[in-house]
Parts: sequence; structure tokens; C-alpha cells
Amino acid sequence: MKNIFKSIKILVIFMLLASCSESYLDVNDDPNNPVTVSPDLVLPVALNYTATIEERDRGQNHLGNMFMANWSQSDGFSWYNDEFLYLVTSSFYQRFFDYVYLNPLKQYQVLEDLEGDEFGYYKAIAKIMKSLHFQILVDCYGDIPYSEALERGGNPTPAYDDAQTVYEGLITDLTAAIALINATANNADISPVAPGNDDGIFGGDMDMWKSFANTIKLRILVRQSDMSGRAGYIQQEFNVIAAEGSGFMNSDVTINIGYNQTENQQNPKWNGFGQDVSGSNTLTNDATCATPYILDKLMDTNDGRLNFFFEEPSGGHLGVVQGLQQYDEPIVDQYVPANVSNIGPGILKSPSQDAVIYTAAESYFNRAEAAMKGFISSSPQAMYEAGIQASFSYLGAGDATSYYSQNIPNVGWAASTNKMEAIISQKATALMGVNALQSWFDYNRTGYPSNVPVSLLATTSDRPVRLFYPASELTSNSDNVPSQSNAFSDKIFWAN
Repeated sequence: MKNIFKSIKILVIFMLLASCSESYLDVNDDPNNPVTVSPDLVLPVALNYTATIEERDRGQNHLGNMFMANWSQSDGFSWYNDEFLYLVTSSFYQRFFDYVYLNPLKQYQVLEDLEGDEFGYYKAIAKIMKSLHFQILVDCYGDIPYSEALERGGNPTPAYDDAQTVYEGLITDLTAAIALINATANNADISPVAPGNDDGIFGGDMDMWKSFANTIKLRILVRQSDMSGRAGYIQQEFNVIAAEGSGFMNSDVTINIGYNQTENQQNPKWNGFGQDVSGSNTLTNDATCATPYILDKLMDTNDGRLNFFFEEPSGGHLGVVQGLQQYDEPIVDQYVPANVSNIGPGILKSPSQDAVIYTAAESYFNRAEAAMKGFISSSPQAMYEAGIQASFSYLGAGDATSYYSQNIPNVGWAASTNKMEAIISQKATALMGVNALQSWFDYNRTGYPSNVPVSLLATTSDRPVRLFYPASELTSNSDNVPSQSNAFSDKIFWAN
């Protein structure tokens, strides 16, 4: 697998030399001289970019944990003031936009532009992964460049598409990806170029890719399920999924292109939040810890995942309130890294751990919500409890039965009068430290979990509901970029 990293280095150098594109929204400035590369070199590069934006420090999971009051800051650091102030500006987490268009989306577009039916599997993978990224972009920003983005040549300033239109386009793209996989497999006139070890997600198993496409559809459809007038469309698309027959993912969807302890080859989450190649804790590891809110939530519900989400110091679990300024009151050095609950071994496993892009737990919880609302025929309770168990299993926390059998609201199914709150609250716990940005989206849509505190430094009564378009867009695509909305009141379309 280390050869994949060697291939990545070679390909990155090649792309830099061969593709001098001036805009990250344009794949290739010269359509008459397209870059030609082997797809088995492009795919791991693209997947590594996907893993990086999700898992790195100041990545998607990181911001989700800050906005959902899971993580805070130890004494001796002042790294997270912008997060605690909810200081959403055109430079706040701008890599969510810039990096995604410039890196993973650009590489997946290279794959989708391959000429020849024999590359159908790679084209389908590209469509699926682009859909994954485009949905997250919509959920962060609303309207985004979509139909004119990533065009080969001539359009460095693409129009912005309506967010709901993009959502509908993604469903169409995912359906097309599944059809392309089937068409490629059934085409007797070609010898398909099949992904193998270069596919760091499913190892070339195209049936799994079809299930993953359906599971992304599941996320897209459930996110719209509280909107007025959308039930008919949502049911229609769930019927398409049922008729197609590949089902949904029951296992975690993860990326591993050969992560190891070598410099620049560690898993991006471990590299940012764990240890360096010498085995010393990174500064981000020392800086990042639990909040009292999340520790109390786990302890009050007898949650067996506690010591997997967070390390227990010798003096017992201790969290820091977000935005705390007087760390030494009443006890000097009370909140230094050695005394607080840092990120735990269920999240930080090893430098070679998989990067998680969609958990089995989320798949089950999304199905629980869809079933509760009558869109699919599964048992909501069975899906809910399977989601909890999937979270326990990912963390290495063992059997969850005794936990979800408790007579505690938002833990035990029978004890929860508000089933929607139970589903979303348990999903938020399961995604903590893993894919927490999805919990922020759910919170903006549902208001659950209902007791998430705001930072002490907040000047508003609640957290932001969207991000601002980056400064790069305001400069390079000013004729098309929408006016900046109010980050605290102008919700994404599915939350209105």
C-alpha cells in the first residue's frame, strides 16, 4: 500500500506540471490538450483529498464538534476563539469551499471525463463521490456552483445553482451512477477497467458502490423530510431505491490508501489530533478536550462509550466550558492538558486507522427517521437500536443492549415519547468525533439535541446556521456569487 503514496506524489507533480489551471472551478483550461493520466493513479489521490477535508484539524468533523459543543480547549491555548465567538466571516473555514473544489472535486471530474466505455466503473465512482461533496457544500452554503462548475475550459466563473435544484440533481446523478455500473458490467463489447487496490473504499466492489450511492440518497432525502410539499417527491425516490435493489450500507464507509506511521502518510485525523511520527502528542491533541456538557450527558445516561470518546485523566473526567477565559479560577492549572478529558481511543486508534466518511450508525439512524415518517418499511426501533450498536462497535465499546434498554428518554426507545428527538440525539452522540458536521446540519434542521449550550463568548442565543462564501469567490466570481446571508438566521432551504 505504500506504493499508493508514491503514486500520489508522482501524480501530484505531473498534474502541477501539466494542468496550469488558474481557477479551482475549472478542471482544465485547454480542452484541446487534456491531461491524460491513468485512473488508478487519480482515484487514490482524490480519495485522500476527501479523507483530509473530513478528518484533518480545522476540517469538517472538527467544526462540527465545536459547533455542537462536544469539544473545547485546554488551558494554555487560544486556538479556538473564532469558533467560540461564532465568528463566521469570508475567511472562516474557507477551505470547506476552496479546498473541496480545488482538490477532490477536480480529481473526480478528471475521472468522470475519461473517454471510453471501459472506464465506466471509474466514472460512476466519480459521480458518487462528487455527490457526497456537493451535498455537504449545499448544507454549508446553500446555493453553490454545480451545473457549470468543473467544466473543461472557458468558464472560471460559473453560475450558482439553487440549492434545492442541486439536491435534485444529485439524486439524478446517483441514479445515473448506479445505471452506469450496471451498463458497464453488462456490456459484452468492452473489457471494463476495474478498480482494485486503488479503490481505498471498497477495493473495486461495485455492488458496494451501488449501496453507497443509495445511502447518500438516503441522507439527501431524509434531510428534506420536514419540508412542506416534499413528501411525494421523497417517497417517489425511496421507491426507486427499493426497486433498484442494492439497499443501504450496513457497514462504515471508510477510506484507507495505506496510512501508516511514516511522515506524511498517517491517517489525517491521527496526524492532526493524535501523535506525530515520533510518538509525541500533537499540539492539537493537547489543545482539544471535552466539554462538561458532553461528559455529563454521557455519564448521566450510563453510556458505555464514555471512555472511548474521551480519555479519562488520573483525577477523573474533566471538561472545559467553551469560551472559558479564567482557566486558573478557582484552581491554578486545573484545566491543563494532563488534567482534562482529551479525545479518546475510540476516535484516535492508530496512524493507520481508516478515515470515516459515512458511518453505519448514521445509515441506520437515517433509516430510523425515514421509517418513522413512513417512507420505508423498516422498523424504526430496530434501525434506532442498530444505529446505537453500530456506534458502540465502531468505538470498540462492546454490546449496546444494556445501554439502549434503559428507561431513560432519548436512550430507551420505549422511554422516548418524542421519537424524532431520540433519533437525532442518538445520531449526534454516535457522530461525535467521527462525522460531527452532520450533527450540526441535523441541529439546524430539527433543533435536536435540544439542550446544546452556546459558548460563553457567544454574542447570539444560538450557533450559526450556515457559512459564508470564501473571500476567493468574492474576488474571482463576484458577478455570480450570491449576497452573503445572515449566518445566524438565513437557514439552508431544507430547514425553512
